[in-house]
Amino acid sequence: MTILNQINENKRIEVAAAKSAVSIAELMKYPAYNKPAPSLTEFLLNPEKSGIIAEHKRQSPSKGVINGNVNLAQVVKGYEEGGASAVSVLTDSKYFGGNLADLKEATNLLSIPVLRKEFIVDEYQIHEAKAYGAAIILLIAASLTAEEVEHFAKLSRELGMEVLFEVHNEDELLKVSNYVNVVGVNNRNLKTFHVDIQQSVKLSKLIPEKYVKISESGISNPETVKMLKTCGYQGFLMGENFMKEVNPGEAFSNFVKKIH
Repeated sequence: MTILNQINENKRIEVAAAKSAVSIAELMKYPAYNKPAPSLTEFLLNPEKSGIIAEHKRQSPSKGVINGNVNLAQVVKGYEEGGASAVSVLTDSKYFGGNLADLKEATNLLSIPVLRKEFIVDEYQIHEAKAYGAAIILLIAASLTAEEVEHFAKLSRELGMEVLFEVHNEDELLKVSNYVNVVGVNNRNLKTFHVDIQQSVKLSKLIPEKYVKISESGISNPETVKMLKTCGYQGFLMGENFMKEVNPGEAFSNFVKKIH
């Protein structure tokens, strides 16, 4: 069993418990559920922004603890002040050390869009994301069928959120839905954790023009960002590069100055 399979299996157990604790009807009463959310695509295409979705991530299965002592508020505000187009917040507890309280705190602090970075396997998690203030949800092709992608993406759009659809190869790209706003190429193979920036280069020409394109994982050099821009990428999801520093917000700001 791959780590992705393990995560998804654990996620179904977690979702079942969450459903029994708080119903969708109850989630709909949360203040954030009926608030409009900012648009990821607008922020990614705004030339005054960096095009980077900067991530708050304490740990990961491949790297272990990256930074367990940082203050979330300082990190995400630092990202926003440094010109981030959006912020990604991990809400998986077991493998990434995040939670829904992190998401709520970030969405209350920021005016830029916040992505709920999660392994979505059930529509309940989409209602949950909305209730906690997310502007964007992540749908991972490797975890879902084409039918699930279509259903989850449609529901997200109906709730006023945008959809980041993550793929790693050409076969996964075939699962894309018209309800998706942004296609992200994950340079990390979620089954082996091998990282190869060339995945983004290879897939750049295969992603239909109607989708905003972003590259994810393994980006640590400003020159890599510049190269990927020449391949048509309008955004970049980055976390570990900043989170491994004592002051992630400052590290982010310094990086942004080098890509302009």
